[in-house]
Amino acid sequence: MTEDTITGMSAIDIGAAIKDGRLTSFEAAKAFLDAIEAKDREYHSYITVCREEALEQAREADRAIASGELKGVLAGVPVAIKDNICTRGIKTTCASKMLSDFVPPYDATVVRRIKEAGMVILGKTNMDEFAMGSTTETSYFGPTINPWGHSRVPGGSSGGSAASVAGRLAPLSIGSDTGGSIRQPASFCGVTGLKPTYGSVSRYGLVAFASSLDQIGPIGRDVMDVAAMFNVISGIDERDQSSVNSRKIDMEQLAGYSVKGRKIGIPEQYFGEGIDSGVKECVMNAVSVFVSEGATVERFPMPIMDYAIPTYYIIACAEACSNLSRYDGIKYGFRPDGIDDLTELYIRSRSEGFGLEVKRRIMLGNFVLSSGYYDAYYNKALQAKNLIKKAFDEAFAKYDVVIGPVAPTPALKAGQSLSDPLKMYLGDICTVLINICGVPAVSVPCGFTEGLPVGMQIIGKHFDEQTILGFASDYQRATADRAYEKQTPDVG
Repeated sequence: MTEDTITGMSAIDIGAAIKDGRLTSFEAAKAFLDAIEAKDREYHSYITVCREEALEQAREADRAIASGELKGVLAGVPVAIKDNICTRGIKTTCASKMLSDFVPPYDATVVRRIKEAGMVILGKTNMDEFAMGSTTETSYFGPTINPWGHSRVPGGSSGGSAASVAGRLAPLSIGSDTGGSIRQPASFCGVTGLKPTYGSVSRYGLVAFASSLDQIGPIGRDVMDVAAMFNVISGIDERDQSSVNSRKIDMEQLAGYSVKGRKIGIPEQYFGEGIDSGVKECVMNAVSVFVSEGATVERFPMPIMDYAIPTYYIIACAEACSNLSRYDGIKYGFRPDGIDDLTELYIRSRSEGFGLEVKRRIMLGNFVLSSGYYDAYYNKALQAKNLIKKAFDEAFAKYDVVIGPVAPTPALKAGQSLSDPLKMYLGDICTVLINICGVPAVSVPCGFTEGLPVGMQIIGKHFDEQTILGFASDYQRATADRAYEKQTPDVG
């Protein structure tokens, strides 16, 4: 097979070709590594590329597949890992000067499971610094470019993970989602991304941003690839007390899933002021596909959405300032030279090691947790969190899924959000509710506006990934013959 043929295949198709003997894991890994070498100067989706390590892993996968030791559908398939997930012996920088030389002595649980499945790690993908941002422009190593438009951002914070899949530099990638950081870049880059139920995938080895909101999840070309990757990484982990033994996806049922007789709820606030008209049109056209497939649709009010952004940013920044307090220039991380005073060491390590957006969120977090403001802000945010959870519980008592847009606009122009942080925060209006509640949601490409991809968000009940991925599977099968489903970005 040629490099273009291999890099154009889905992850499941690559796995099947390896098992059938039409392709080897080594050939697949080399094809993607060669593509990265040739094209990633343009996209900058990777921070670290593990060429020699990947080729050695691929040789071992070929041996284990030939001997019958590895039988999974993704055995031998390459994958990219977001650079805030620990990889033993490979730099994990969180796209920050603070950790620019940090090499973890252990693997995150998801990385260990990926290796046990015989998958091949291509490298570590670019991201917003410490996952704080929505554009992958706050990276210490420079921004990532959206393969769909070179003047456009890929979204964030998992922008490198989404761009690597969209640009055919990986068939699958792993990201993390604290307030939309898998779904929004998946929407901007025209790929499929799953934010699983909180606790369904272990967070052990994920460098924490906001511990009650963070969740690791997969990004792929289509829903079947994403579901197969979820099955690899999900499940209880004794190292993560918040993890649970979640249900695996029934792949056979998923392939033939029907939405006939199912009920869809659409919050009116998801299509209110600030949502781009082209985005509205794409999502509602997608909903009409479900209607034609036999589902029923009902609009309903969810006024609590008005409190989504302040609730999220108060909780997230409060937890972030606590988690980032460990970076003090003493145990590990960036440490400036020539300092004898402890206080000066703390100040200079953090002022020089952290970027502007990270400092901004640390300051916000310390403010809302400070004496005199704790009750006015942080306690109020926790009360609002409970009301948001209640609103979703009431919605799921009536509907099988809730649907809306992933982002209010298509991919933004580079630099647009950095000059107006509040605008960047407001761009998370459609995604943060899901992290506050801990429910699962998937972003599915559903059309184009201004020549850029648009994502539809399908939200489900806790631990009901089967249903939301089923809806996504039904939609992708029903629209497989549409022109926009066959379009690809400029990957030349």
